Amino acid sequence: MGQGDQGSEREGRELTRPLPLAGVRVLDISQVMAGPYACMLLGDLGADVIKIEPPGTGDQTRGSMGFKMKGADSLGFINMNRNKRSIALNLKSDAGRNAVIELAKTADILVENYRPGALKRLGLGYDVLKEVNPRLVYTSISGFGQTGPWADRPGFDLMAQAMTGVMSVTGYPDSPPVKCGVPVADIGCALFAVYATLAAYIGAKNTGQGQYVDAALFDSAMAFSVWDTCDWWGTGKPPVPLGTSNKMTAPYQAMACSDGHFVMGANNQKLWVQLCTLMRREDLLQDARFSTIASRLNNRQALQDELEKTFKQHPKDYWVQTLLDNGIPAGPILSYPEAFDSEHGKARGMRMDIDHPVEGKVPNIGFAVKLSGTPQQVRRHPPLLGEHTREVLEEAGLDYEQLAGEGAFS
Repeated sequence: MGQGDQGSEREGRELTRPLPLAGVRVLDISQVMAGPYACMLLGDLGADVIKIEPPGTGDQTRGSMGFKMKGADSLGFINMNRNKRSIALNLKSDAGRNAVIELAKTADILVENYRPGALKRLGLGYDVLKEVNPRLVYTSISGFGQTGPWADRPGFDLMAQAMTGVMSVTGYPDSPPVKCGVPVADIGCALFAVYATLAAYIGAKNTGQGQYVDAALFDSAMAFSVWDTCDWWGTGKPPVPLGTSNKMTAPYQAMACSDGHFVMGANNQKLWVQLCTLMRREDLLQDARFSTIASRLNNRQALQDELEKTFKQHPKDYWVQTLLDNGIPAGPILSYPEAFDSEHGKARGMRMDIDHPVEGKVPNIGFAVKLSGTPQQVRRHPPLLGEHTREVLEEAGLDYEQLAGEGAFS
């Protein structure tokens, strides 16, 4: 058997291994983005995620977005809820609450993003559920956390970006307020929540004791501000918007050329010398304004003006390829369609078409990280509202008909 055959056989054996979170049960009592996204990541890794939704309407995201699909669910919902089972329960009814308590007895993780204290007032707080399952990891996701003077405020990504300083450094100097084009607080909070939840789950496996995880969009957005905050703490000057520029080095930004813009980064002294030599702008090496990183930062606009005099002599494709060929980081500025359709986007599997019982084939954003031995899988389509209610409850030994008569589903 050749070396390649041995590698193929080894890879085949690895792919038969169970997914890392196989056997882990997650109760997903969340809506919209941060909570559902976090739970989808757990499901992608093999967890049995049971999404508990309000009867009739379900997760608010099912009806969001400004265009319609064939069925009732939006493409946004479909992209944040694969690998889950859905049950519809009225948590305001005694029967619905009791069903959640029964499900919690065999769960490993519960994720919720109701307003702080809302589930506790319904009798489904951590204080109650840890009594029936001491090893439960109970993760609450909210806008501003469970404590502090802003805890009771409704929290969305926009408010988190505005109230953490993120918007204060986004955009260009003297421009109106600008938010990040992607929901950095929502997605960031989902990622932080997943890492903390899994750490607590590992701890619970070792000790038998779960714990409460308090994840906030506010905290998560602030945690992203490393360079900006260090700049402020080090200089005493609050950071300001810099467009595409960087606080730590220059040139490292978008540059104008003959047919638009591209991005480049000569972000250390060696690359700076290479850039000037390549562009035949050795005069810049003799200019005291640009002799060091610090001086280039202090004269950022003059530096950009000088470089663009040369960059505007050729189109962006020429400059990207020329810089890359000479070891200088550069890239085009792509739209989402261009990025997904790029050779690299396809090679990385960043779009995948998955099966859906109503929509047929629907696009989903691909897995953001790749595991060699246990690659993530789409095991379940994004569920229809309440699609698995009877199945999940009967697995837990509950009488579906009796719960229906007691108002658990209405």
